[in-house]
Amino acid sequence: MVLKIRDDRQWRALTGLSQAQFEQLLLTFTVVWQADRQAAYERDAAANKRRRRVGGGAKGKLRTCADKLLFVLYYYKTYPTFDVLGTQFDMAPSKAHTNLYKLSPLLYQTLVRLEMLPHREFKTPEELKAALQGVDQVIIDATERAYRRSQDDATQREHYSGKRKRHTVKNTVLSTVDKFIIFLGRTFTGHNHDYSMLKAELPPELDWFGELKVWVDLGYLGIGTDYAGDQFAIPIRKPRKSKNNPDPHLTDAQKAVNKAVSQIRIFVEHAIGGIKRYNILVHRFRNHKENFEDDVIGIAAGLWNFSLSY
Repeated sequence: MVLKIRDDRQWRALTGLSQAQFEQLLLTFTVVWQADRQAAYERDAAANKRRRRVGGGAKGKLRTCADKLLFVLYYYKTYPTFDVLGTQFDMAPSKAHTNLYKLSPLLYQTLVRLEMLPHREFKTPEELKAALQGVDQVIIDATERAYRRSQDDATQREHYSGKRKRHTVKNTVLSTVDKFIIFLGRTFTGHNHDYSMLKAELPPELDWFGELKVWVDLGYLGIGTDYAGDQFAIPIRKPRKSKNNPDPHLTDAQKAVNKAVSQIRIFVEHAIGGIKRYNILVHRFRNHKENFEDDVIGIAAGLWNFSLSY
């Protein structure tokens, strides 16, 4: 092992997983990595670009699959610069950069193989119901994270979030009451509204929620009108202050309704908090690889589902 980790507390601090969970994930990661190596060998051999057999040549700093998995999880959990990452794993920053973008897709494939990665798209309501596997309740929310400030004015405005007053990207999250994330929407720029994102990915013309109990916050006002179904639970908005109503307040019955909604909605907040254990989603996102901002939140959500299941 490249890093000397003493106990389970350090395993969680450096990888987001316990040692037992890491070893369980490693089993599938090893299979995926070996399959990738074999496929690369056969591809190069067919093109007459390969002379050595699999495993031949110079050995890198990450000699074992455990080292490779630890490397990529460490990056996601702590989000260091490539200079710091290279120092931690005794390699040049450029090599740390190369290894990260080589190993991240393998971690993604590992979570797909384990069926831990949330669905990223539903084409029909039947696909959503199949993913729920008999669960009759779903909680909807959106998560926002800081994004680098572009030098291009148009791109800068696109990412500017008036609510956060910073540049962000956002994703829609659907979870069950046991905090398992079943759907993670694609990454939108920060100026998009939570409800607009939901309508773009689950068009109201289709009957997505007809037989489901749906819990949402006040960011989804209008969902009961736009979507089919009669089981939408949404908090009651406090009335605006006006001349006719100088002291607006909710009744005790309305407060009880809001409390009941909050007691269920908190589970999706816990799920979002779970994926944000990975600091790559907490600090301002600075990577420039195309679509990487979407891949990383998918991987983090898959790792959260994995931690719930193992």
